[in-house]
Formats: sequence, C-alpha cells, structure tokens
Amino acid sequence: MGKTLVAVNAGPRLNWNTDTLITEAVKGAESEGATVRKFDLFRLEKFTGCISCFGCKKEKFKGHCVCRDGLTPVLDAIRESDGLIIGSPNYLSELTSSFRALYERLIFQNLTYNLETPCCNERPIPVLLIMTSNAPDTFYKDLLQNYQRTLNGFVGPTEVLVSGNTLQLKDYSKTDWKWTMFDPEDKQKRHNEVFPQECRKAFGMGAALALK
Repeated sequence: MGKTLVAVNAGPRLNWNTDTLITEAVKGAESEGATVRKFDLFRLEKFTGCISCFGCKKEKFKGHCVCRDGLTPVLDAIRESDGLIIGSPNYLSELTSSFRALYERLIFQNLTYNLETPCCNERPIPVLLIMTSNAPDTFYKDLLQNYQRTLNGFVGPTEVLVSGNTLQLKDYSKTDWKWTMFDPEDKQKRHNEVFPQECRKAFGMGAALALK
C-alpha cells in the first residue's frame, strides 16, 4: 500500500515557480504509489502563527496545536501523513509569512522544553523543503540550513531543493517599473534551460520521499 503524503504551497501564485516545483514533486511521489493531499495556504480560511497559548504543553494535548483556525486541517493532515512536501518563495530574505505561521505551529507543538527529550514527536516523517527566489540560490545557505536543522529535529529528516534566479514575470517589458536589477533575457534563458532540470529534480525527490 502506498504512502500518504501532504504537500503545502506557502506561496500565493498558483502554477508559478514554487507551485510548479511542488506539483512536480507530487507527481514524483504519485509515480511511486503515494496518495498526496495538497493545501494552498493563501487560499485557506483565516489563520495565524503561534499565539503562545501553551495549550500544546498540557499532557492531554501533547504534540497537538489547540488553536482552531484555517491551519488546523493542515496540521492534522501532516500529523497523520507519511511525508511532507512544503514549498515557499523567498520574500525579503525569508520565507513567506504564511510559511512561518505553519512552521511555528508545526514545530512548537512538539517542543517540550525538556532537556532530556526536547521533542515529543514520536512519529518522524521525511520532509522535502522547496524554496524559490529571484536571487541566486547561493544567497540563502544559512537560512535554509537553520530550517533544515529544526525540521530534522522536530518533524523528520529533511531534504532541501532551491531554485534561484527565477523568472518572476512572463514579460518584463510590460511592467510600469524599470527593473534594471534584472536581465530579462538571462532570466528567460535560465527559465528555459535550468528550471526544467529543477523540475525533474523535484520529481525525483518526490519519488524518493514516497519510498522512505
């Protein structure tokens, strides 16, 4: 019987860079018999990050965020899944606020403040973290290592896929602003030649996730 995975798009643009890589990873997982449930955070009911209520620190709620809002079904699905694919664009040298909201509540519910057993998650699952950015992928090594380290410790073994120097617009000439920071032809060339390779890599990483 195939695995059950959760895919989360923490970016606002459907069918664009982040969502495309997530979709390819999902296809890869499905090619290995996995069933994948996908969530688009920007299309959920209203939600917040951790509100520091400490409800998850009570013994009867251990490992469960007690805040009920649009993220509740996502957290519940992840808790019951065999693996997680999650992707976000990079905004101002960070992942999106929607990603951060889910990340806070995903991690904090498993944090015990106990030195002997800092994490109460008794069922680690593999994670694929995808990030896209208009800056080169080498800019965010420390940021992604920090996320990977924390996800390793509180959710499960985490692999990272980064797509940098991404194409933000289909036609840069149609914008009212003079975006002189970018070379539209170079962006398009990379999108045509490199991004398909990254899509194939995402497919392979999704397939590998389904087999773990």
